[in-house]
Amino acid sequence: MTTLPSATGGFGDKPVLTFPDAPAPEDLEVQVLVQGAGDTVAAGDEIEVDYYGQVWSGAMFDNSYDRGSSISFPIGVGAVIGGWDDGLVGKQVGSRVLLSIPSHLGYGPTGVPQAGIRGGDTLVFVVDIHATRRR
Repeated sequence: MTTLPSATGGFGDKPVLTFPDAPAPEDLEVQVLVQGAGDTVAAGDEIEVDYYGQVWSGAMFDNSYDRGSSISFPIGVGAVIGGWDDGLVGKQVGSRVLLSIPSHLGYGPTGVPQAGIRGGDTLVFVVDIHATRRR
């Protein structure tokens, strides 16, 4: 069994991640930290989320909590990185989800250097799902 980072806080709180003394998983790992009771996210929906993103055992590279503004985007249709499409479809509104996303489902061999993401980096996100709307 793969050991994932732990995240502080509840739904809507900016998390702090604590990483295990273990290598990053090679495959997508998804853990529901808080189970929501709202509508289920379906491929093709427009979802609204707050998120916190950090490189495995590295630095935080982006989060919506500090901006005080959630984001919305289509899910399950290739508009975002594959790890989000694969990891968030099927989850319920009101859920807090931890995603460990390997490079091949993230930013691949090139990374996003301006964000501090190197090629091959595994990314960890905590995502709070606020809403889903059928498109």
